[in-house]
Amino acid sequence: MKPIVAIVGRPNVGKSTLFNRITRSRDALVDDLPGVTRDRNFGDARWNDKAFTLVDTGGFAAGDDDAFAPHIRQQVEQAIADADAIVLILDGKGGISPFDADLIHLLRANDKPVFYVVNKIDGEGHEKNLSDFYSLGIDNLFPVSAEHGYGVPDFLDELTAGFAELTAEEERSDTIRIGVVGKPNAGKSSLINAILGEERLVVSDVAGTTRDSIDAAFTWQDRKYVLVDTAGIRRKGKVSLRLEKFSIIKALRSLERCDVALIIIDAEQGISDQDVHVAGYAHDRGCGAIFLLNKWDRVDNRDGKALKRLTENLRIQAKFLSFAPVMTVSAKTGQRIQRIFPIVDEVYAQYAARITTGKLNKAMDQALTRTEPSMHKGTRLKFYYATQVSTRPPTFVSFVNFPDGVHFSYQRYLVNQIREAFSLDKTPVRLLLKQRTGKNPDFLNKKSTPFNPKKRSGKRLTKR
Repeated sequence: MKPIVAIVGRPNVGKSTLFNRITRSRDALVDDLPGVTRDRNFGDARWNDKAFTLVDTGGFAAGDDDAFAPHIRQQVEQAIADADAIVLILDGKGGISPFDADLIHLLRANDKPVFYVVNKIDGEGHEKNLSDFYSLGIDNLFPVSAEHGYGVPDFLDELTAGFAELTAEEERSDTIRIGVVGKPNAGKSSLINAILGEERLVVSDVAGTTRDSIDAAFTWQDRKYVLVDTAGIRRKGKVSLRLEKFSIIKALRSLERCDVALIIIDAEQGISDQDVHVAGYAHDRGCGAIFLLNKWDRVDNRDGKALKRLTENLRIQAKFLSFAPVMTVSAKTGQRIQRIFPIVDEVYAQYAARITTGKLNKAMDQALTRTEPSMHKGTRLKFYYATQVSTRPPTFVSFVNFPDGVHFSYQRYLVNQIREAFSLDKTPVRLLLKQRTGKNPDFLNKKSTPFNPKKRSGKRLTKR
């Protein structure tokens, strides 16, 4: 396994900024407001051909009045326990805080290597600010500027000196990324904690507890997954705070790098318009999708028809995701949690499916024969050739003489025929129509005339 490096420190010292710089990403949400980070955030990093996992944590502040402070401290302590090396961030502008001494005392109680970094040192002229921190009994300090990069290379050289070199093999080539999305308080973080079997994420009845998009690696039956917890997505009209807007933007962006979206719905409250909006975001980004009706232990199902009613309602309101499986779960009791992953595997297998060109054109030919295309401005529509251009989701291109003349209902018919022919009933399928150009052969219209270059424009081609 790659070494795990935990970044800890009191609130607003620049932990997330340093995390983003080292991982070369913007995965950690950064804001001047203290306490933005609440959960542990994992990221892959590499320096001098040495790979390691970096962990961002919330601000450690003993005795904080913030209701989430005990949960955040628990997350920090767990990160320290799991880490192979620890980086303590100190504030080079704000100076020493009593919380710094508390953290140093906590870190000295374990035998893991600790690297003391003084952040917000923007150049050599500011290194005089280090003198105060030596009073904490620290011999080796690393002056850095997480925002501007000053001192970071020297620090990383020391940090990774004892790490083994790893190959540059792609880390997530066989990993399925699962986005967990839904409106606030639907139970997203509780579900991930139930899957992982630990309090990996902060859970609270307060809406908006999760602010960042948090990645959690997980293995089930020797297959690797990454669960991505996201902030609850509320209606635009109800979003006022800048921080919440950033959180929602990050949640939507996280869907773009996910293969399958678990759309969490509070079954006790029923299907709401916002649930449908969230499902629409997943659909627009081309994710595979699974509806999870959470809190099923609270649903009145005495007549045994609650699932049927909710599913029918969901199919009516979210017709665009009619292919998405529907499951009932309870994050609180663990009901049917382990049944999620066989469905995820099935959806992903279809999501990443590739169809050979020959089989695709045969299926298209049969569909066109079964229901002939309509006329467009007095000319019969002709479908010349089809091919798959990408996977995740399966995307096909069909060349047509008049793409704009194909009615959306007929295009939908062709998509359904492709689904039926290749058992793609649980994944989004895209069919793009393009104008035929060049010398594409007429595979799909048996009555078409073969292309003859000698009859172009009624003139024979002669050598000059």
